[in-house]
Amino acid sequence: MIWLVASAIMFAIGAYGVLTRRTAILVFLSIELMLNAAALSLVAFSNLTGGLDAQVVVLFIIAIAAAEVAVGLGLIVAIFRRRETTNVDELRQLRW
Repeated sequence: MIWLVASAIMFAIGAYGVLTRRTAILVFLSIELMLNAAALSLVAFSNLTGGLDAQVVVLFIIAIAAAEVAVGLGLIVAIFRRRETTNVDELRQLRW
């Protein structure tokens, strides 16, 4: 039960970070935190029920997170090189 509470707290911190941060890197890290919180809750539910199905889904979540990191950081670096800022308010219109 403690893991579900920890997962909820992690998700809330991630949601707060997405809604309040202005730097694309910090928003990206907050999204990763929310994804990890979802994975932790799946493992916690899997532990409570005794099944292994949710843990298999967590492996897919980890794979998706790795791909997201590769693509997301690549996009952020490319935007920073072009616009010289990662402020999300200035990046709302992606005109080059």
